[in-house]
Amino acid sequence: MRHILGLLGLATAAFSLAAAAQAAPVGERHLQTTDATAALRDADHKPTVRVTVWYPAVAGAVEERIDLGPPGKPLFTVGAVAAGAPFADAKPRPVILFSHGFGGTARMMAWFGAPLARAGYVVIAVDHPGNNGMDKMTAAGAILTWDRAQDLRAALDAVKTDPAIAPHLDLKRLGVAGFSAGGFTALVSAGAKVDMNRFVAFCRQRPTDGVCAPQREFALTMDDAQRAMTSPELSAEAGHAGDDHSIPGVRAAFAIAPAIVQALPPEGLARMKVPVAIILGAADPVAPPETNGLVAAKAIPHAELKVLPGVGHYDFLSTCTPAGAASVPICTAKVPQDLTHQAAIDMALAFFGRTLGKP
Repeated sequence: MRHILGLLGLATAAFSLAAAAQAAPVGERHLQTTDATAALRDADHKPTVRVTVWYPAVAGAVEERIDLGPPGKPLFTVGAVAAGAPFADAKPRPVILFSHGFGGTARMMAWFGAPLARAGYVVIAVDHPGNNGMDKMTAAGAILTWDRAQDLRAALDAVKTDPAIAPHLDLKRLGVAGFSAGGFTALVSAGAKVDMNRFVAFCRQRPTDGVCAPQREFALTMDDAQRAMTSPELSAEAGHAGDDHSIPGVRAAFAIAPAIVQALPPEGLARMKVPVAIILGAADPVAPPETNGLVAAKAIPHAELKVLPGVGHYDFLSTCTPAGAASVPICTAKVPQDLTHQAAIDMALAFFGRTLGKP
């Protein structure tokens, strides 16, 4: 599966779309920054974190469709963006940090980020080192899950100093969102505490739970993870799992099919003060709702929850093309993905509109 996701950056631009066909163009910019723990997680020990920013672009900016997969035979359709376009105007706008799922990419989740930008938000997403579909996956990238929040913080710091983007950020209106392991990241960024011993104990008792079993994207067993966690290379960083990983200023968190929730003690979730909204699929075997999203929704005070009947975990990735449906094992949606995506977008826009204010 990781090799399939690795194809996602090979083919992008295709088929110009008339700007007039879009209510508001979306711009896309790419940056790089560094993070102290990135070198631990990256296969080549590079300290870099790739950052993708979506934002409202100037009227008339010409968007190009993003297709992911082999040239001429895309596996996923994502949306459309105008690369490097100027911002729509000079006014500061609310900001959403975004974290992709296990082995995913920022661009795979542009189906969510671009519509938020089209609605007026600045969306800042990352490719998590050692745990993305563009690079070689690593054990460190798979298990140092709490460091994903640091990636978002590093991305925000980088964008805050970028002269083309910084003037357009209203950092008094900062939210965070994520899918799957990125949903976990969103909760941690908003103040949830991490206890990996709790997660390990859960998985020892329920080894077949979807979050405990080896993942399609990188088949790491719990024994493999434990050996890596206690290795000389990672043991020091593992000792920081229980630190405070919240991002200062975050005022709202939106989690899509959150995973690894058993690493978040209920008493810590109960003390969260940031508004939280959760959307998940009832037919999700990868991050089963009863041990993940529903647990979080029950523990977090006043959490909003939406459960989509018949929707699975990977339905929240970009829309599979016919070629993807024929060749990619995760393209098995029973409910049309466009309906699932729209439900998540609508819920997020309503939630962030209430908690951060309309753009």
